[in-house]
Amino acid sequence: MKGSIRSLVVMSVLGAAAVVAAVPAQAAEDSASAGHAVFVQTNDPAGNTIATFDRHPDGSLTYVTSYATGGNGGRATGAGSDPLASQGSLALIPDAGLLVAVNAGSSTISVFAVDGDRLRLEQVLSSGGPFPIGFAVHDNLLYVLGAGGQGYVSGFRIAGGLLHPTEGSTRSLELANTTPPFFLSSPAQAGFTPGGDHLVVTTKTNSTVDVFSAGPDGRLSAAPVRNSEAGVPFAFDFNGAERLVLNFAATSSLQVFSINPDDTITALGALKSDGQAAACWVTAARGYDYVSNTATGDVSQFQVSGSSVTLVNPVAASGISGSTDSAAAGGFLYVQAGIGGTVHAFSIGSGGALTPVQVATVPDGGSQEGIAAD
Repeated sequence: MKGSIRSLVVMSVLGAAAVVAAVPAQAAEDSASAGHAVFVQTNDPAGNTIATFDRHPDGSLTYVTSYATGGNGGRATGAGSDPLASQGSLALIPDAGLLVAVNAGSSTISVFAVDGDRLRLEQVLSSGGPFPIGFAVHDNLLYVLGAGGQGYVSGFRIAGGLLHPTEGSTRSLELANTTPPFFLSSPAQAGFTPGGDHLVVTTKTNSTVDVFSAGPDGRLSAAPVRNSEAGVPFAFDFNGAERLVLNFAATSSLQVFSINPDDTITALGALKSDGQAAACWVTAARGYDYVSNTATGDVSQFQVSGSSVTLVNPVAASGISGSTDSAAAGGFLYVQAGIGGTVHAFSIGSGGALTPVQVATVPDGGSQEGIAAD
């Protein structure tokens, strides 16, 4: 009964219309630190853009300009604070000097060359299927996660500052979605294990963690092993070579799993709740995991040691209307407010404590989803 109530809370709050307006603060105007930037995807259905911000030594942001992606953003049916209902829809690839973005409304992806806070659009490519929502990157291999139709992952190679589609790499997730998908009937994130041996995909509709094997050539097994994990598995990161740190939206909890050679997963420790509602995004920074709870508009702080999850602070930051995706760089955490079109900046202090720095407005950010920082 308790789990059912949690699920209803997730559905009702995430699916609600964005009727709360956040009041953005004026961006700081001090001089920019050389080469450091934060990138925010507006995901505008009328024309997707990437808003660039200079990141200053104190963590504050100054808006610079916006770059058109050459495609349109999208909104999953029923989504409120999180129009793409996913983590990782904007990805910075430092080794290649690239930033990649999804255009969910156009079923394309955009590739930018990055020079500090400046971007140059290099490619607009088919994503391999409908309604792309995220990326998984390992070395020179990139897979796009798509939520429309059956759901899919589709592979590309990174070479010469460009993406090159890998023939025959697309794999179905067999989700039987619409296009656009209902926000709770879609995958949430795709990511490679640190060694690149597995590609992990979380699905909300079936509450599964799908695991593909990845061969030496980057091609995936024909079908994933579907590991059932009740509680709406959403976002994840890794703590160690094959240890998956996974959050659950319905129970607002975090748990550690091992990824086994046969593509199964095994729970290594107990589920730990933050006592908030709709934990859907997680970012690791300075030895801690910061979880965005979109229904309660706050961020919780966890620490993961081996298989053990400790709740350090259930409300490490608050007042973030529809808190969604986040990114960390230079000792700072940046959290998107999905209701209000702003980004909240925090410094990460002693013991991982978060101190507010600024609330920065994202121009045309009413449908924003996706953030990256260097």
